[in-house]
Amino acid sequence: MVRLDFQSILFLDGSGADGGGGAPEEPEFFGDLNLDQVVDSLTSGREEYDLKPFLYTPLHDVASVRYRHEVFRDLEKGSVFRAVDAFAERMRGMRRLLAQAEKLHNVRQKERWFLDAVDLYCAATAELAGGLALLDLESDGFRAFSDYLALYTRSEEFASLGEETRKLKEELAEVRYCVHIKGNRVRVTAYDGEADYSAEVERTFAKFKQGAVKDHRVKLPDWPEMNHVEERVLECVVRLYPDPFRALDEYYSGHRDYLDGTIGAFDREVQLYIAYLEYSRRFAAAGLPFCYPEVSDRSKEIEAYGTFDLALANKLVPEGATVVCNDFKLEGPERLLVVTGPNQGGKTTFARMFGQLHYLASLGLPVPGGGARLFLPDRLYTHFEKEEDLATLRGKFEDELTRIHAILQEATSDSIIIMNESFASTTLMDARFVGTKVIAQIEKLGSLCVYVTFVDELASHSEATVSMASTVVPHNPAERTYKVVRKPADGLAYAAAIAEKYGLTYESVRRRVAR
Repeated sequence: MVRLDFQSILFLDGSGADGGGGAPEEPEFFGDLNLDQVVDSLTSGREEYDLKPFLYTPLHDVASVRYRHEVFRDLEKGSVFRAVDAFAERMRGMRRLLAQAEKLHNVRQKERWFLDAVDLYCAATAELAGGLALLDLESDGFRAFSDYLALYTRSEEFASLGEETRKLKEELAEVRYCVHIKGNRVRVTAYDGEADYSAEVERTFAKFKQGAVKDHRVKLPDWPEMNHVEERVLECVVRLYPDPFRALDEYYSGHRDYLDGTIGAFDREVQLYIAYLEYSRRFAAAGLPFCYPEVSDRSKEIEAYGTFDLALANKLVPEGATVVCNDFKLEGPERLLVVTGPNQGGKTTFARMFGQLHYLASLGLPVPGGGARLFLPDRLYTHFEKEEDLATLRGKFEDELTRIHAILQEATSDSIIIMNESFASTTLMDARFVGTKVIAQIEKLGSLCVYVTFVDELASHSEATVSMASTVVPHNPAERTYKVVRKPADGLAYAAAIAEKYGLTYESVRRRVAR
């Protein structure tokens, strides 16, 4: 069945095919979750495609997420990936030709580069259409696009463009002329069957050739721009052969909008899939898998295993360092993960990982880990410790209260809230009091939450609260495992925080004694 309704390979209904309604800005929480680092690394080298707006535009329905998963699975097939990648390479070549044409000041030269660009576009589009037609495509996105390409390449408009391009290139290739140079005088005449003496000269001097000799020829630079002599020669050639150049003028003015909008959008959008597949393959050698999460916009029973902080892994893997993976699970009435434990034990990394997973899942991307079942949020909020802003005339604690109040005012039952070391700037009593109130409000909202804190009592607030703790090596408490496991708080988090603040940790004391 031929599909006529294809609009976008990224967006199921085509509504976000413009990059999410104009130019969406980077979400506020990107810096807290290090997602800005992930996006920068992911899009590096692909600036021409302007992929960041797509990565700033999360999806809010399960069907759209599954649509992208299916496209990813098709692209994981080598044959599909190679066909699309070859098409993308030709389209990059087309844009290079167009960009160079815009820089040229000679109209005839500009028109010829434009002709070559259109020829490359026609070849790329026809080859992709033929290639996809022969492949076993399973995603709705690729099947619909293949149907669209088949119709487009069989259309009278495309056939006419291709034929006109081919004919004009042949006519220009048949233009032959002679250049007579005598002193500083150059004369251009039409070619009239004059002999080509180059072959005869080579035959004459062939007998003097004695094995390989050093090549003393100097390669002259081949600049795109013509010099004034070449331009005058071209003017003479145009007067000798006016018809093909008149046709080139008409071609250039008549086909400026040759690029089909849907195909141009596909060329840009499909790069998000290609970029992410290539990005995720960086971690394969380190044994770090990616998976297609099961997503839901209703069930908040979530879990993930063997998952990791993507931004941190992107730094550690090239160095050959170990990336520690973690698991989590919420079931039944559970909604909040309260994470306690010693400083520098991986608590913040765990919180970032939780937020990254859910955001990447909301983009329809495979996520780090061996398996995951995740919730599709309406919004994601972060509450991380920040430096005091003198412009606000607020102290650190007051600023934290102001920010969490704003979050709780905006958040809904479908939101995800990530809190990291919140209220660490105040006393234990105040942190416990405020933390209890905040958790109670989050429970009332029904939002999913990760709360990293030094207040151990918050970890057992209610049945909606799950206690998790970062662990240490049993025989050496100073050595962190960076594993965060589901277990009751040990009551030492605040003590550890105080020891860290005043340099009384085991490692600090050991260094001083060693002196």
